[in-house]
Amino acid sequence: MEVKSFIARPSPGLALKGPGFYEISGLAWSGNGSIRQVEVSADGGRSWSQAALQGPILPKAPVRFRAAWQWNGGPAVLQSRATNDTGMVQPTRAQFADERGLRGVYHYNAIASWRIDETGEASNVYA
Repeated sequence: MEVKSFIARPSPGLALKGPGFYEISGLAWSGNGSIRQVEVSADGGRSWSQAALQGPILPKAPVRFRAAWQWNGGPAVLQSRATNDTGMVQPTRAQFADERGLRGVYHYNAIASWRIDETGEASNVYA
């Protein structure tokens, strides 16, 4: 598997209780080396911020990441993207589709997106 990350919290089934500070957390890995960084976005990829990585960071091993997030109670689209130590960056869904198409999901490593609605519920979306 090439470089990949996903947000585990918040995610579907784990509703937010209301506006305030939350921790975005998840996992990242790469079959081509070690994870160098993970960035998170709360606006569908328009802006990114650095997430903290939890060691040890080893080749071909999952790494936990986390980042603080201030939710204002409005709609948001959460994403994470990982970069490995060879410089490979996790692609967007559009980049993945341009290169490989969307007929199969084997080795699908594109950025996953969670939409948070006004009630705090998360759902999967293609951003």
